Amino acid sequence: MASGGTARLTIGAFAQASGLSAKALRRYDELGLLRPARVDDLTGYRYYEPAQLERARLVVWLRHIGMPLARIQGVCDLFASDPVAAGREIAAYWAVVESETAARRDLAHFLVEHLTADPQGPPGRGTTVMAKAHFGPARELGIKYASHTTRGRVRETNQDAVYAGERLFAVADGYGKLGAPAGEAAIEALRARLPEGLSGADLLNALASSAEAAGRAVEPFEDSGTTLTALAWTGSQLALVHIGDTRAYLLRDGELFLITHDHTVVQAMVDAGDLDPAEAASHPQRAMLVRALTGGGAGDSDGTGHGVGTFDVRLRDTEPGDRFLLCSDGLSAVVAQDAIRAALAPSESPSPEAAVAALISLVEAAGAPDNAGCVVADVVAL
Repeated sequence: MASGGTARLTIGAFAQASGLSAKALRRYDELGLLRPARVDDLTGYRYYEPAQLERARLVVWLRHIGMPLARIQGVCDLFASDPVAAGREIAAYWAVVESETAARRDLAHFLVEHLTADPQGPPGRGTTVMAKAHFGPARELGIKYASHTTRGRVRETNQDAVYAGERLFAVADGYGKLGAPAGEAAIEALRARLPEGLSGADLLNALASSAEAAGRAVEPFEDSGTTLTALAWTGSQLALVHIGDTRAYLLRDGELFLITHDHTVVQAMVDAGDLDPAEAASHPQRAMLVRALTGGGAGDSDGTGHGVGTFDVRLRDTEPGDRFLLCSDGLSAVVAQDAIRAALAPSESPSPEAAVAALISLVEAAGAPDNAGCVVADVVAL
C-alpha cells in the first residue's frame, strides 16, 4: 500500500491504464524515463503510483508525434516543474518536424517534375530549371558582386560573416560565444567543396554534400552555431543553399521576391496559421531557430530552439538584369522590405557596390541594433 491508503498498481495494471506495454515500461525504467515507485526485492516485480499515470500518458502522446526518447525525458522533467515551458519545448520540436517535412516535400516535387518533364516540350512550372539548362539557347551571362558586414552600434562583436567570389556568394549569422568563427568555418567549408562543371540534379547532389561538409565544420565550436545562406554561380544558373533565418531575395523587373524560407519558430507558427504574418515581426520568439548548424553541445534539445536540420537546396534560372541579395536578419529584421526594394532598384543603386552601401546606410539609420551582413550580385549579359 502507498501512503495514505492509495494502492499501488502492478506493472500489468499500470500498462493497461497508461496505454504503454509492459515491455515499454521495463525499457523506460532502464532509461530512467519512467521509473516504478517500488521494485520487489525478491521477485523484481515493478509497482507504480497512480500519480505516475499523468507522466506515462504524456510519454505516450509524445511518442505518437515521433519525439525521440531523449527529448521526451526533458519534456517530462519540465512538465513536472513548469508545464508552460514543457509546452514551448513541444512547440519548438514540432516546428522542426514541419520545417524538415516541408524541405523533403519540396525536394520530392522537384524530383517528380525533373523525372516526368518532356525535354523537347515547352518548359513549364518546375521544368524550366532542367529544360533551359540542357535544351534552351545558350546564353552568355556574367555576374558582378559586392559585399559588406558591420558590427552595428549595439553588439560588442561582429558574428556575421560574408563572402563574395566568382563562384560563391554567402552570408552566415553566428550565435554563441564562438559564433563568428563558426560562421566563417561554414562558409569556407562550402567554398572549398564547391563542385565545378555540374548542372541540374548533379549540381544539387554535389551541393548538398558540400553543405553537409559545412555542417561538420561547425561541430567543433562548442555551444555555438550559425545560419548559412549561399548562392553558387554556374554561368547561367544560381544554386541556393539555405538553413536558418539569413535570407536571399531576387529583384526582377522592379519586383522583390523572398526566395528563402525562414527556419524559425515564428515562421512555423505563421505557416501553421497560428500567427498572423503582421504579428511575426514583433513576436518575442522571432529569432528562435528551428534549423541551424550547431557545434558540439548545442543540440536541438537544449531548450534554446537551436537544432540541426537539413538544408534547403534549389536551382534557379537567371535572366540578365536579375539582382540577388543575401543578408542576415540584422538587415531584414530592421529595414522594411519596401525600403530594401527601393535601395536595390538600379535607378537608385546602379552597381552592386552602390546597393550594398545603400542597404548598410538604411541599417545605420535604423539604429543598427544587430550585426548586419549583405551580398549583392547582379546577373549581366556579356
